[in-house]
Amino acid sequence: MDTLLLEVAKISQSYSKKIVVNDLSFGLKKGVISCLLGPSGCGKTTVLRCIAGFEPVVSGEILLKGEKISNSGFTLRPEQRHIGMVFQDYALFPHLTVASNIMFGLHYMPYIHRLNRSAEMLEIVGLKDVADSYPHELSGGQQQRVALARALAPKPDLLLLDEPFSNLDVNLRERLSLEVRDILKNQGTTAILVTHDQNEAFAIADEIGVMQLGEIRQWDTAYNLYHRPASRFVANFVGQGVFLPGKILDSRHVEIELGVLEVSASSEKESDRFSSKDDNVDVLIRPDDIVHDDMSSLKAQVLQKSFRGADILYTLRLPGGDTALSLVPSHHNHSIGENIGIKLEIDHVVAFSKAEY
Repeated sequence: MDTLLLEVAKISQSYSKKIVVNDLSFGLKKGVISCLLGPSGCGKTTVLRCIAGFEPVVSGEILLKGEKISNSGFTLRPEQRHIGMVFQDYALFPHLTVASNIMFGLHYMPYIHRLNRSAEMLEIVGLKDVADSYPHELSGGQQQRVALARALAPKPDLLLLDEPFSNLDVNLRERLSLEVRDILKNQGTTAILVTHDQNEAFAIADEIGVMQLGEIRQWDTAYNLYHRPASRFVANFVGQGVFLPGKILDSRHVEIELGVLEVSASSEKESDRFSSKDDNVDVLIRPDDIVHDDMSSLKAQVLQKSFRGADILYTLRLPGGDTALSLVPSHHNHSIGENIGIKLEIDHVVAFSKAEY
């Protein structure tokens, strides 16, 4: 069994008696890229700052490579943790060249070794041609790659990234997310990303912890968070979808307005959530669960449409009056008010009781 590189065990933190992080735990194996994903104010950046050593913990403990680096009453200094950090605003030194920025954290090395390591990192992040430039001469994406190179140059045991792409435009953000993942994987770096953007989380992370009110609601892969959310909050926060009223017929079947859904063997745990027949539940319907089909006798009215290039996201009024979303290839271009044929293709039935939030 692989040992954990990082162990965060039941840590709590508060500001002015307000609990920001509450009894939170997770662990990371070496080489894994993880993400703390959640809305503003959920405590994700505070967790990152506790791991970095910028904040103490009120209770619990943090271990790195089996060594205690934080607990109540003890906080190992940040510079002694061998942890790298990439900040939201890049935090580059404006008076230093790109090469000198990368060498800044390598003061313990002889100069020639610092120079070689800087050149090596510039090659890795694809910026060898701007070694003698200053930060203000670079684009936002280039500055972010310099910040990444500087953080990776000392070969940290763990890399922390705090909303690293929030200052970039959407297209650059998506491209750079994939580039950063490739760099981290090629370097074998263990990393934690903090973001509120699920697309960033999905693009970069192997494992994602969805946070709410200082707690992790689900720690899982992107696939499972989307298709097998553990709570109504996770279902709402990750991806798009609507809840349609349903009725439990038996342990394997749920009935909604659009038909009877069968809980697959891989979703057995969903059937275990409800014990009695005829329980009223809410069933999660994702945009990819409703498929456009001109031959279907089941019709829905187009209320809104959002063109997305390859796809159109339709908001539909179902026959019973409820609304649902459907993601349809964009060559099926229907008008608002038009009735279109639809059918259900649901592989993962996710339902929550009316009282479950």
